Amino acid sequence: MKDIASWALETAKLRGASHAEARIVDERSRALATKNGRIAGASDSESLGIGIRVIANGGFGFAATDDLSREGVEGCAARAVEIARASSSVKSQELYLVPEPAAKADWVSPCKIDPFSIAIEKNLDLLFAIDTALLAVKGVTLAETNMNFRRYEQWFYSSEGSEIHQTIVTSGAGYAAYSFQGTQIQKRSYPNSYGGQFQGRGYELIEELRLLEHAGEIAEQAVALHSAAQYPEGKFNIILDSSQLALQIHESIGHPIELDRVLGMEANFAGTSFLTLDQLRTLKYGSEIVNVVADATPAHGPGLGTFAYDDEGVAAQCTPIISHGLFTGYLTSRDTAAAIGATRSGGCLRAESWNRLPIVRMTNVSILPGESPLTLEQLIASTEHGILMETNRSWSIDDKRYNFQFGCEMGWEIVGGKRGRMLKNPSYSGMTTEFWNSMDAICSRDEWTLWGTPNCGKGQPQQVMGTGHGAAPARFRNIMAGTAYKGNE
Repeated sequence: MKDIASWALETAKLRGASHAEARIVDERSRALATKNGRIAGASDSESLGIGIRVIANGGFGFAATDDLSREGVEGCAARAVEIARASSSVKSQELYLVPEPAAKADWVSPCKIDPFSIAIEKNLDLLFAIDTALLAVKGVTLAETNMNFRRYEQWFYSSEGSEIHQTIVTSGAGYAAYSFQGTQIQKRSYPNSYGGQFQGRGYELIEELRLLEHAGEIAEQAVALHSAAQYPEGKFNIILDSSQLALQIHESIGHPIELDRVLGMEANFAGTSFLTLDQLRTLKYGSEIVNVVADATPAHGPGLGTFAYDDEGVAAQCTPIISHGLFTGYLTSRDTAAAIGATRSGGCLRAESWNRLPIVRMTNVSILPGESPLTLEQLIASTEHGILMETNRSWSIDDKRYNFQFGCEMGWEIVGGKRGRMLKNPSYSGMTTEFWNSMDAICSRDEWTLWGTPNCGKGQPQQVMGTGHGAAPARFRNIMAGTAYKGNE
């Protein structure tokens, strides 16, 4: 691989590039899904190629190819330089990369059981068993399951001397039960919606999720929601379970802190941002107990945003984003960091694969748990009147990431500190900073989960990237609730 990369770097240098990077990626993925007792999708694919990013005449250029012959790689590098020269002719400002020391490293993500060592037949047997258990509950109309694995091996070389080899294995699985009655559709998912739970681990994650054991309960909840009381409208104290809070973080913190959005360099798929540069270290983003970090380091956990080095050779870091409610940091790359006076990138430049240009992406954007012991049941017990909301069903947020509305699959009324009746069609809305400033309690580490979001889209052409979000159940005061499904009774 080093020889292949050297062809790219030498060609770029000879063509006039002042900086060059080569990423060779060997990727394998498996995706399986069932629907009502039948296979809904099954694929096992592999991909190998090289992406070359250069700077020439002060402009970026990128080209990629799956032809790893010397002729193919040198031709690709030459195209990258040509693109850089063309880009430089329309640049609006000078391009500057903040310094980063050259690194030589070899890192492998934690993986006890290689998911690709498990036969596809065994994967499908588990999914079909879950499918059968869901449909065995009277009133379930549709059962869907899925299981996904990925091995992403990358070799990174730069003209600055970096030589970094990383292998990252990710696994994920989940399912959903739907119940159709009249004009209503009710849904329950496990262990989370939108595919389930994903982490940077091996097949051991699938075993730990105990998927089949929970199928009956999840199916029964989907049917029971039809008979549940309609979620009330008004202002309430709400408790969000950790999976819903993770999505709230993703949409109202993760996207607006992407510095390329703030600078107007990117707006595809998620808009720009309300977090203008003047708000750094001045904006009261949340209450005193809101502490959020962007942490790609392995010590944070096996998230989908965990790695040793990003895709321009910057070491993984933990960046404080919100510190005791104060907005303190953005997601940055080497070319954007200088805009906020940083002397080093935050290590957030990532690409979906070898044929995509690295862009600023979320790592693991997580809210830190409370320091005092507090379980979900204790949080409920300390809430005189409120509503517990579980598992995201829908979301909407404006292109500045400020005004939002979220719907969940299920709610529980809290009266006198006790969990009461089940509620259907729960939803809530608000404005980002007002919402986070209303948070007055968060559970401790034992209730904290590092959730995986495998399908975050950004850029054009679109890149689908995995991100991580750690969260524990938390309470928010006086939140407007019950408007998303008005009239759906």
